[in-house]
Amino acid sequence: MANAPLDPTPARLRLATFNVEWFNGLFDDDGRLLADNERSARYNISRAEQLTALGIVFTAMNADGVMIIEAPDTSSRRSTKTALENFARHFDLRTRCALHGFTSETEQEIAFLYDPDRISATHDPMGAPPAHAEPKAVPRFDGVFWHDLNTDARPERISFSKPPLEVAMTDMQTGQKLRLIGVHAKSKAAHGAHKPAEVMRIAIENRRKQLAQCLWLRARAETHLAAGDQLLVMGDFNDGPGLDEYEKLFGKSGIEIMLGTDGPPEMQMLEPHAEMILGRKLGVAPTSARFYDATKRHYFQALLDFILVSSNLAASAPVWRIWHPLDDPACWRIPELREALLTASDHFPVTIDLHEIPLEKAGKPA
Repeated sequence: MANAPLDPTPARLRLATFNVEWFNGLFDDDGRLLADNERSARYNISRAEQLTALGIVFTAMNADGVMIIEAPDTSSRRSTKTALENFARHFDLRTRCALHGFTSETEQEIAFLYDPDRISATHDPMGAPPAHAEPKAVPRFDGVFWHDLNTDARPERISFSKPPLEVAMTDMQTGQKLRLIGVHAKSKAAHGAHKPAEVMRIAIENRRKQLAQCLWLRARAETHLAAGDQLLVMGDFNDGPGLDEYEKLFGKSGIEIMLGTDGPPEMQMLEPHAEMILGRKLGVAPTSARFYDATKRHYFQALLDFILVSSNLAASAPVWRIWHPLDDPACWRIPELREALLTASDHFPVTIDLHEIPLEKAGKPA
């Protein structure tokens, strides 16, 4: 596929979130691409095939900034920044600068890959650092959040294995300042469980932790919303309205908590794909991820990836898009892109095109 993007006329500002399944496995310890015929972590797909597919997808998106979920690892031997910038250089991407925040406990990081000719970006975490955080405060995301998970009046320690990435970003063409929070929330899957009772117990425990993480994120978002910041919260929430049978037990999904649907309009966030599911009367729903169930020998789909925006950003009528190769007609019509999206990851990118914000709407909400 040529370097010409799928959309040759770039939006005023295009941002994306993309969960790349085991991106880390495509690089050696020096951050060099492993473009060979060895198997990737993707089923029956080589590392060269997955890398080529990713190059096609990133080129087609033509985004100014991409929040990458499951980015390559940072450790004593490896560097997220080095790997991603080598990837960008190899495929001649505009998004050639990588920003990484707090290091994950896993081999999956959150990183922001951006075009430095269009965007300036810094890691700008808020909240008190772990050593100084008050138990009832909203701490920095590498700290501990206290929440009563099982309603026994004894708060438990909540932490992120993959701390959210907080970005202070400026669009250098317009001077517009944005706040971005990249998210990879707790998975609710009952990994390692075998007996039905054990599956249920672990699934409920994981859902509690996932909801507590969303409460923590929501508290941080409310700080920005109250200040009138233009905010985007984006990434893989491992959750969505109506996604599993345990939602009734807890009353709300994590995404509903993040949207703040019970609050005043200026304190709410908007995400049209989530709102479609919340308001649906039919079984039709958008999806952003596709997984294979080996037991049932069947694929299933879910809406896990979101870009939530503050009401002052929503006022500019942004355009959201899930790059689903089987649901998006423009992706479907280009066979090379369609196959690349299916090969690159088990998630599909979500993009948002932001337009100019009128000055009278860009400040603190009334």
